[in-house]
Amino acid sequence: MSLYCGIASRRKILWCYRLLSTYVTKTRYLFELKEDDDACKKAQQTGVFYLFHSLAPLLHTAEHQYVVPWFSLLEVERLLHKFGQDTQRIEDSVLIGCSEQCEAWFALDLGLNSSFSIHASLPKSEVETELKGSFMELRKALFQLNSMDSSLLFTAQALLRWHNGHQFCSKSGQPTKKNIAGSKRMCPSSNIIYYPQMAPVVITLVSDGTRCLLARQSSFPKGVYSALAGFCDIGEDVEEAVRREVAEEVGLEVESMQYSASQHWPFPNSSLMIACHATVKPGQKEIQVNLRELEAAAWFSYDEVATALRRKGPYIQRQNETFPFSVPPKLAIAHQLIKEWVEKQTCASLPA
Repeated sequence: MSLYCGIASRRKILWCYRLLSTYVTKTRYLFELKEDDDACKKAQQTGVFYLFHSLAPLLHTAEHQYVVPWFSLLEVERLLHKFGQDTQRIEDSVLIGCSEQCEAWFALDLGLNSSFSIHASLPKSEVETELKGSFMELRKALFQLNSMDSSLLFTAQALLRWHNGHQFCSKSGQPTKKNIAGSKRMCPSSNIIYYPQMAPVVITLVSDGTRCLLARQSSFPKGVYSALAGFCDIGEDVEEAVRREVAEEVGLEVESMQYSASQHWPFPNSSLMIACHATVKPGQKEIQVNLRELEAAAWFSYDEVATALRRKGPYIQRQNETFPFSVPPKLAIAHQLIKEWVEKQTCASLPA
């Protein structure tokens, strides 16, 4: 039975929320918006909107960092009118969170377009001029975003991409329709409900006790090495996926493993990164790189990894220069795994 059954007004709902903790209040409020289209439309009246263009967020530059601007519903409506578009386009927005005061946050893409859509793409450069900002590729902006903004944009981009790619029912072939919050899509023909999903990925830092194993793909920036990662196969649990990925990619057998943390990662599509530490069996230290999966893999010492962690900011590629060994940025969970390993090695070296 719903907690809010029989409560008609939003004022009473919010009064009920105040009796709960801040986290529970936000969670219950967002649940209400996802399940009630009318409530979500009301929330748009007082909410804020983050704008994208073809999945690139609008950003402002301030003191060598990117700032994520937000806009009221009235400001978005004025923008749409200025470029000759109907405010019905706001229905394409998706709910991405709310503040502690239950101010709803939405994301709206002004550039995504499809052959059957009634909404045309707004001109990118003209919108940038009007809003005094730039639509930046999210992956390239990571180094200049704080963790809160990046998490918010990760969620927004992932939801916008999912809706753009799931506009037809896989059974009937008919167009699907999103609810106001964007938490699901439904096919009126087959009555199938589709929910946004993430693909589970294991990301594993392998160690032999004194060294850690890092690898790189050809798509990585020059010099960057990371932990091993791969999608979970159907039917696998996390432990099986870790052992298989390590065996497939570097030809080593895992003796033990330990879960560390998880992270949503939107690139190239939404994945749930499940981070683990793994130790290989004694005597199995010779790497056999699977060149179908990796460009290179190697064992790195504590000193090498600790030095890479201390390196500040992204490495700038310059012609005819060598590339120092680097690790992923702080926002990536691979960075956390590597940092945890270094801290463990540091503690182990301290006198008792």
